[in-house]
Amino acid sequence: MTRLRTASAGVPVWVPAAVLVLTVAQLAVAEWVPGIDRFADKAFGARLIAYPLLMLLTPALWWVVVRRRQATARPPWGAFTLVMLPFLVDVTGNSLDLYDALVWWDDLNHFANWLLLCGGLGLIICANLRMPWATVLIVTGLGAVLAIGWELGEWYTFIRHGTELDTAYEDTLGDEALGTAGALVAGLLVARLLGRARVADRATAP
Repeated sequence: MTRLRTASAGVPVWVPAAVLVLTVAQLAVAEWVPGIDRFADKAFGARLIAYPLLMLLTPALWWVVVRRRQATARPPWGAFTLVMLPFLVDVTGNSLDLYDALVWWDDLNHFANWLLLCGGLGLIICANLRMPWATVLIVTGLGAVLAIGWELGEWYTFIRHGTELDTAYEDTLGDEALGTAGALVAGLLVARLLGRARVADRATAP
């Protein structure tokens, strides 16, 4: 086990649990507390179901794939936290009305959230890859696919029948580009961190 994976597993379980609870709590307020205009027409009912499921998907898959093969493997709570954080950031941005108050908030979200999301996924998926370029390609490609899927989900849930349809094409292209760029940076960071961890492991090996 590399030092990087050990560090990721060293994050306590309450950290991703807190991220999940804070996200669900804000979604519940958005869906069930009436009279908050900034939550209107943004499909928070669908998000209340989809976000917790998506946040728990990676830990569930890890448990099925890894824990069954390695009963002593420690869950990478740090990586799980990175995967969950974009959902909390998105909901908090809506709660604080940042999407309407700051014109650059949406663009920053797509870049930074994909960096976090793909960084967490990369730490899990690419931990055993020995070629840095493969790590970068896998993380970037996965981020691009997820960016496309996210935009399709947004279109289906609230754009196609909402007020943003006229600007949806340009906005979608920009969001996909920013998400892919965030994934590329995540891939570069993960490849570098994994490489340094392996060097440190070899230096301390008996």
